[in-house]
Amino acid sequence: RYERREDFAVVMQPFFRNTLLPLDSTGKPDMSFFAADCFHFSVRGYAEMAMALWNNMLEPVGEKQTYNNFTHDRSKLRCPNPEKPFLSTRRNSGFGNSDLNLEKTDSSVPYWAVIVTAVAGVLLGSL
Repeated sequence: RYERREDFAVVMQPFFRNTLLPLDSTGKPDMSFFAADCFHFSVRGYAEMAMALWNNMLEPVGEKQTYNNFTHDRSKLRCPNPEKPFLSTRRNSGFGNSDLNLEKTDSSVPYWAVIVTAVAGVLLGSL
């Protein structure tokens, strides 16, 4: 809908599409990334997501990272450079008016997994 506009762009940022649960040194879920409710992120978790989102916005369309590795390493934060001083959009990523496939893609998570996870979360929360 907005692909022909030069003053506005909508760009999908897929940094969370294939993210796995962060693990600690013993191989168990690293709870330092989550709040007390075990659902929302903690300050550390939000910092990781913010860095992944920022990096995704600087990556060209078609080359965006689809996961977050939860390394808690500030050096992985990218910065604009003289060659690419702007946030990446479809137009400035070189697609211009080409026929990039913008059709809706199937979710990689089956709908039943979301329901099972929600029910398990409610049961664990009530315990």
